[in-house]
Amino acid sequence: MAPGESPVAPGGSIATPGGFSVAPGGSSVSPGGSSVAPALLDERELAATLEREGYFADEGLCTAIHLALRLNRPLLLEGEPGVGKTEVASVLSRVVGRDLIRLQCFEGLDAGQALYEWDYPKQLLQVRVAESRGQEVGDLYREEFLLRRPLLRTLESAQGAVLLIDEIDRADSEFEAFLLEFLGDFQITIPELGTIRARTPPIVVLTSNRTRELHDALKRRCLYHWIAFPEVDRERAILRAAVPGLEERAAEGLVRAVQRVRGLPLLKRPGIAESVEWARGATALAEGGSPWPVALRRALGLLIKDEEDTRLLLGHAEELFGDA
Repeated sequence: MAPGESPVAPGGSIATPGGFSVAPGGSSVSPGGSSVAPALLDERELAATLEREGYFADEGLCTAIHLALRLNRPLLLEGEPGVGKTEVASVLSRVVGRDLIRLQCFEGLDAGQALYEWDYPKQLLQVRVAESRGQEVGDLYREEFLLRRPLLRTLESAQGAVLLIDEIDRADSEFEAFLLEFLGDFQITIPELGTIRARTPPIVVLTSNRTRELHDALKRRCLYHWIAFPEVDRERAILRAAVPGLEERAAEGLVRAVQRVRGLPLLKRPGIAESVEWARGATALAEGGSPWPVALRRALGLLIKDEEDTRLLLGHAEELFGDA
């Protein structure tokens, strides 16, 4: 996203290869005094719900989601791209019936793009109208002149929202410092209006690809979890759920190949999202008549996104795809 574009995404779900359903956490009270008491699933019920919805979380991730919801803490998810971090916020919004508000981070993101801006054209028009009528201009810093960005929209949501702060590691350190009040107390201070507190405590998910180290002050305000690449059985289950028509033998061969690929010294190891797309592409080619190992090689551009990595894989093609 370019700095000149709005970082706001429309409310609702993000399309994902998988998904899961969870119930929100236990009773909590916002700094403003409003309370919510949604139903709470224990960890085993949560894991079963996730699996029924097609998202195969391991025990550590289930525990992290469970505690974040129960304690009403922001959830910070780190891991390599494509391991399923963003989907957590997406599916939570769908299951709990709350809008998803997405703040996509980028270098140079500032408070005005994340929190609020004043509508200067509207303010200028107010000045001109007042002058033309010989009236006093009045207060130009009223709420009617306020442009609400993702953080402020989250705080003002009467039903509570799911806020996704995506790729926080792409933002600057100064933006991390700005977030501390919001993450710690679900409130923010606007000089012209005062302190605005959440009407209903939001569910906040932050993601990071760890392109840089995040500050301890931000981490202290969150519940932290690292999402690793899935083990063989879990990735096979993910593929079967996400790719209709994928035969069991093909799924086993593809997962073996992906696991071997990740063991090579690649510039970018493929995540779950890439393995799902590779399976879909190879399945389409196989349905068109290509033998399965040939289909895997032809669809390699869905798994690997770098020329050097592609050359490296082709040099190991026999050992990677020979028994796939």
